[in-house]
Amino acid sequence: MLDVSVIEDAEAAAVSLDPIRARLLAELSAGPASATMLAGRVGLPRQKVNYHLKALEKHGLVELAGERRKGNVTERMMRATASSYVISPLALAAVQPDPARFRDQLSARWLLAVAARLVRDIGSLITGADRAGQRIATYALDGEVRFASAAQRAAFVEELTRGVSALITKYHDEDAPGGRPHRIVVALHPSVKPAAAVAEHTRPDLPAGHTAQTVDKEEPSP
Repeated sequence: MLDVSVIEDAEAAAVSLDPIRARLLAELSAGPASATMLAGRVGLPRQKVNYHLKALEKHGLVELAGERRKGNVTERMMRATASSYVISPLALAAVQPDPARFRDQLSARWLLAVAARLVRDIGSLITGADRAGQRIATYALDGEVRFASAAQRAAFVEELTRGVSALITKYHDEDAPGGRPHRIVVALHPSVKPAAAVAEHTRPDLPAGHTAQTVDKEEPSP
């Protein structure tokens, strides 16, 4: 089972987003199960579970893990092909974000377009590498920094920009024989509180079912 699988096909994406099938995927990511076992967990008839499993199997989201004999019946034990799934923008190819349409380093929507391109490109690389039985040379750095003020954040961004730009200038070789271009993406955005933490900040003055997400207030830039 893969840690993460990328869904690039529009029909497969639609199948995975069906609430019942998404629930079955979640159950099968925890371990193999038969349609009979799943039926008891999700509260559906076995025949209906079988129908959904066939749709998931058709698109490569679940696979046969083995068979077991139960009385006079042979049950197919199914498992998810990955622990989690990511839907690539390629599944919505006609309307996928394109960072080249505009460039605004201070725009959250441009950052979203860049992130979507990252998911698309890495997904395509993983798909190609899996078919070729190869590994991909990648690197990621994930961290969190708490700024004392908006001015400190601005200074951090300026210093980060200078440092990364200097590294790119130092190592970039346009005419290197056999060289291969690599894309580098550096992003900075406010941390998002987990859903449980957000629920703790539910305001009593809001209607039932509504919550107020809290974000740190920024000091005005000097």
